[in-house]
Amino acid sequence: MHKIPDDDDVRLTAGRALILGMALALTLGLAAVALTFPDDQPRLAQIALQRVPESGVNNPVTAVLLNFRGYDTLLEVAVLFLAIIGIWSMARTARVWIKRPDTPILGAFVRFVVPLMAIVAGYLLWIGADETGGAFQGGAVLGGMGILWIAAAVWLPKRSGRALLRPLLAVGLTAFLLAATWMLFVRGNFFEYPPEQAKDLILLIEGAAMLSIGATLALLFVGGAPEEEEVG
Repeated sequence: MHKIPDDDDVRLTAGRALILGMALALTLGLAAVALTFPDDQPRLAQIALQRVPESGVNNPVTAVLLNFRGYDTLLEVAVLFLAIIGIWSMARTARVWIKRPDTPILGAFVRFVVPLMAIVAGYLLWIGADETGGAFQGGAVLGGMGILWIAAAVWLPKRSGRALLRPLLAVGLTAFLLAATWMLFVRGNFFEYPPEQAKDLILLIEGAAMLSIGATLALLFVGGAPEEEEVG
């Protein structure tokens, strides 16, 4: 039944007024800064397009995400990693209870589709260096593959498998950090790839990130830490 808000729920308190004022000040400040941009200076998009040949890949989006602003993408992968940690910390048991389906048709269909989805994910990863694609697109396909696996009870996440799941969830963030640290010692700056090795490093990082993204999306569907007693 819908609860009718009382006066305490809708009135503007001092705390709400403070938050509203801070949000408004931030919005106005960002608008003021945007209006100060010089019109005669090249935009970042133009600069990025001019520097794409130095990035190691031909796709401007991949060049930006994995090279020019690798910090942002590192943080995006870290957010996904922290999200699954937070859910597992707060939800000690899985929220999705999957039982074996009464018909074998669903399981057979999933077993047929899953290899095709794995191929598509690998293709999206590889083509991302030159065309539309990359780790996040491939990871989304792997995530959907994992959800189909779980929903059809072809594979059920159990507590006994968490020893394998944890490294899979962390491999993307780990690859990012290792590459950044290595470049710090070799080149003196984070994510400053040598031009001759840039493509290989980007594909390596994207491959690891794709696995972590796919595993994270599939386990977010479960909604909690896998429990042995819920999958019988």
